Amino acid sequence: MGKFEGVLLASDFDDTLVGSDCEVSRGNREALEYFVREGGRFTVSTGRAHRTFAPYVDAAPINAPVILSNGALLYDFRAGRTVVDLPLPVCAAEDLGELCSAIPALGVETYHGDDVYIYRPNAHTQRHVERVKTTWTEMGLAEMPSPWSKAVIQADHDVLLRAQALMLERWPQRYEVIFSNAVLLECTAKTATKGGMVLKLAELLGIRREHIYCVGDNQNDIPMLAVSAIPFAPANCAQAVKDWGATVLGSCDEDCIAQIIGILDLRY
Repeated sequence: MGKFEGVLLASDFDDTLVGSDCEVSRGNREALEYFVREGGRFTVSTGRAHRTFAPYVDAAPINAPVILSNGALLYDFRAGRTVVDLPLPVCAAEDLGELCSAIPALGVETYHGDDVYIYRPNAHTQRHVERVKTTWTEMGLAEMPSPWSKAVIQADHDVLLRAQALMLERWPQRYEVIFSNAVLLECTAKTATKGGMVLKLAELLGIRREHIYCVGDNQNDIPMLAVSAIPFAPANCAQAVKDWGATVLGSCDEDCIAQIIGILDLRY
């Protein structure tokens, strides 16, 4: 029995497990190999969808189902099956259409299975799809196949703040609306958060809450940091994460995952 038996470590992907090169560093990989060899369970908890994360599933020694679409989907890549699915409600197209009418500068990117659809693509859209290396189809919201796992609303930050406030005012019981970076506002079904899905995963694995550890860099990671025994963040994290009170380590380019495992090595 390894020293990390019964311990779960969940890491955000972009700008946490990996930097701008989208590669897991040698230091992080070696530390993770040690962690899982000693019985630990490691997973990624990302805003990326199945399609945009699948190319990276072997980049690290993941040995638990992966949290995708900002907590809307729990997927077991080993078994090739969905474990938990929390899609957006069927009224999402109508609601987001109303939002876009109120704020015309918004672009909307939606995910249905492995297909990506975009309404009103803008400069932020282009940068996002280039980073996640995906193709997409431009289409009206009402014509997009559904259900959607999530929608990503894209615009300048000040515009997105208006959109977030409007959605939370009009439909507080329908949606989680949270930033994954300054120009991407993530919309998932109510209760579909990284934190909620981390707890579901821990329950499935038989791991007690006091042995859950999470790390992330942005506002959409705060729900999982809130369920972590020690909430970790890389030095490059958003100010909102620092203000929330995360334990800040080295940056995503400074092997912050290896630093966490070093802390856990002393803790266990």
